[in-house]
Amino acid sequence: MPGDRLTHEDRRRIATWLAEGLGYAEIARRLGRPTSTISREVARNSAPGGYLADRAQQATGQRARRRRPVQAACPPAGERSAESVHGFVERLAAPLVGVGLPRMAARVFACLLTSGSGDLTSAELVRGLRVSPASVSKAVGYLEAIELVGRTRDSGRRERYVVDDDVWLRVFRADTGAHAEVATEARRGIEIFGADTPTGARLGRMAQFFTWISEQMNGSDLTDADVRDALTVVSALVYAARPLTVNELAAALGWPVRRAAGALDAIGRRPVLADPFVVERAGSGAFAAAPRPDRLSPAQRDALLEGVAAPRKTPR
Repeated sequence: MPGDRLTHEDRRRIATWLAEGLGYAEIARRLGRPTSTISREVARNSAPGGYLADRAQQATGQRARRRRPVQAACPPAGERSAESVHGFVERLAAPLVGVGLPRMAARVFACLLTSGSGDLTSAELVRGLRVSPASVSKAVGYLEAIELVGRTRDSGRRERYVVDDDVWLRVFRADTGAHAEVATEARRGIEIFGADTPTGARLGRMAQFFTWISEQMNGSDLTDADVRDALTVVSALVYAARPLTVNELAAALGWPVRRAAGALDAIGRRPVLADPFVVERAGSGAFAAAPRPDRLSPAQRDALLEGVAAPRKTPR
């Protein structure tokens, strides 16, 4: 089936058949086109001398060139060429596909991201990406379902697709629950198979990884200062090599007691801050830092305690 656009050869045939007296319906049947396509073509490109194929082809090309700056809708090119902008959108879409977006959804999302206003109509996306309306509609539906794209209306009541400024925070928060669930189920698996089995070891690494991701995403309420204080407290406990109370920590670090207590609270909410140590209560209101037991296998711990892993002498 021929494409949507008439070729130069199609126009030559139309001109020949018109000269032979054929009607629009018969010409359309022979070309496999709708009758309306032929009638519009003749009406748009006829002149006092009638319909001429070469003149129609030239006129169509001129109209396409005049429209091209408007069609480069993702985004307005400004001083950059439309082709360079289109190329960047395609390159940006490639890594988005790599993290799980379908190809067309990635292209639509990249187009929206790079538009000046962060929003485009369906028609603008169709023109900018040079794809069908159905492809855009399906891609937008996918992006809406995972909350990467929303809808709004402009002053002309046209529907526009938009990327909100808080889209990444929303996506991260949506994923946090799933990551925590994976970590929880992995830890349950350790109880079933045993921590000392190969399966338990794999599940332990899995639980540790997804716990870390979940804690990172849930830690948005902590400031950089909170994190620095937490790391300082961990270092202090490791250096002291003995349990310390909040008051002892505060005195040693030269902090107010509230600051030391806040750092311990941050570690309690985000245990990953202490990694590869774990900060635990040691009784009598004291806290201690110890190596995380899941970082080493039982065999590795035994070897270290027995001195098997002591540094070897360098041969002369």
